[in-house]
Amino acid sequence: MEFPVARTRDEAHLYLDLRPCECGSVETAWESGVVAIGPGLGTVYAGTCSACGAEREFAFALPEREVMPEGFPTFGGPEPSQLLDAGEWLWVADMTAGNVPRDDPDAALRALAIARAAVDEVVKFIPDGRDEAPDEAFWSARGERMRAEEPGRFHRERLVIVRDTYRDLAAEYRSA
Repeated sequence: MEFPVARTRDEAHLYLDLRPCECGSVETAWESGVVAIGPGLGTVYAGTCSACGAEREFAFALPEREVMPEGFPTFGGPEPSQLLDAGEWLWVADMTAGNVPRDDPDAALRALAIARAAVDEVVKFIPDGRDEAPDEAFWSARGERMRAEEPGRFHRERLVIVRDTYRDLAAEYRSA
């Protein structure tokens, strides 16, 4: 059995946040540990749903090369995600940027950093020499829905403008 690679802890935790329990709750206190998975190593996240008590567990392979954190958040290295597709990353950016608190500069900076990093993750799905994310960059129901609703949002130029807008908004919060 092949396990998807979780490039970083931030990416794994975001994936877990987007996968609620069967009861609908995302409230789980996760514990993790490195384990042998197939021929290599991986990380297992296990916890109990705080709403219904169901035991939950996810296993991820470790990346070939460790990704060193470069600030917050660090979702991964230069390669595209195996956990979240391009549409899910853009959904995360939209949800996070749409909920930036105006009265809490630290929380606003954190939200804008997540939104900017999520857009960067979408860009990683666009191969060199191409202008948009290819079909294989979408495999989840949420991701496919995002693409079907507005396919133009997955063009490199538009993504870079959105990412830079989040960066500029963060600079405004820093200077305020």
